Amino acid sequence: MNQEIHHLEAIANELRCLALRAIYLAGSGHPGGSLSAAEIVTALYFSVLNIDPTRPDWPERDRVVLSKGHGCPILYAALAKRGYFPIEELWTLRKLGSRLQGHPDMRKTPGIDATTGSLGQGISIAVGMALGGKFQGKSYRVYAIMGCGEQQEGQVWEAAMSAAHYCLDNLVGIVDYNTLQIDGCNSEVMEIAPLSEKWRAFGWRVLEVNGHDIAQLLDAFAEAKSTRGKPTVIIAHTIKGKGVSFMENQVKWHSSVLTKDFFEQAMAELGCDGHFVTECKEASHA
Repeated sequence: MNQEIHHLEAIANELRCLALRAIYLAGSGHPGGSLSAAEIVTALYFSVLNIDPTRPDWPERDRVVLSKGHGCPILYAALAKRGYFPIEELWTLRKLGSRLQGHPDMRKTPGIDATTGSLGQGISIAVGMALGGKFQGKSYRVYAIMGCGEQQEGQVWEAAMSAAHYCLDNLVGIVDYNTLQIDGCNSEVMEIAPLSEKWRAFGWRVLEVNGHDIAQLLDAFAEAKSTRGKPTVIIAHTIKGKGVSFMENQVKWHSSVLTKDFFEQAMAELGCDGHFVTECKEASHA
């Protein structure tokens, strides 16, 4: 088990490197929320999910809805690493004609199960997928990754009410709870605490974990899978910009531009291989 955990931790670090390089070359993107979700995405795509990259549209596959669609660089990195498309395609992020735009598009990108971007809608999409699976007698499971600022959306709670009403035990919500959003701290913009009590009151099983601890995440996903009669939400306590000192817990890195100096410092701190830096052409920004 320890060997598996160490392997997954190494993958999470690699995904951070890939996501940041893609954002650097794009000259824009959302690094903070991508880095905070690295372990969540790693646990799902490299251990938990029943998927087949050679068949992105396999009807029996587990589904993932990245409701916090702006965090797609880390998801794209995972999909590339899993073999849905070449790693080199990551360097086309946000460019004209690329399949990898600033928010996920299921019509263009292999492995994307839902087009997202408008916050609050992803969990509703996931509820529909899970309900459809129940009606059809399918065994697939649905996972919805949400941001913490997104918890301020009324649609999230309408979806939560519906999921509990229909006993969707094939649905798992994950809240990337890094406490920051584009306009500042959650508590300053619109307080969402006590978050666990809110989800519990809506009829969900609630699990709280350190969102950067792979072992805790895997245990939580296993508990969610064994839960019957109600959906599960995993409140994953995370750090925005995790792994890069100047980004951690800094709201400006929700979407700030990575300069060459910042990029190289980030790569050094993450211990990324030299080619992540040396092969990089200078991006057209300051």
